[in-house]
Amino acid sequence: MTDLPPLSRREREVLDIVHELGNATAARIRERMAEPPTDSAVRSTLRILVEKGHLAREYDGPRLVYSPTVPAQRARRSVMRHVLRTFFGGSVEGAVATLLELEDTRLTPNERARMKALIDEASEQGR
Repeated sequence: MTDLPPLSRREREVLDIVHELGNATAARIRERMAEPPTDSAVRSTLRILVEKGHLAREYDGPRLVYSPTVPAQRARRSVMRHVLRTFFGGSVEGAVATLLELEDTRLTPNERARMKALIDEASEQGR
């Protein structure tokens, strides 16, 4: 598996929006941007992301629809590795503790049980 080229801040924002939506047109992406640039700038960023291999595009009638080339699960793992390295020095414990310390974190009993089961499973696998 080859790594895709790195992204600029704007490219990351656009790619994050497409991942969140699953697929989207340039107009829909621009609507979701925090500080949207011009329409042509959004289209230019999309063209670059297609050239870099991060997005695919196809026509839906007259409109181009963009979708991620990397499956969501793989993208999540890549982003989590980056967050763990960058903000937590590789510490899974630190990341989980931070998530649980957030004021708006409310785990249901089922979520709590699932997390415990995942930790037990990882432990059995030596992780």
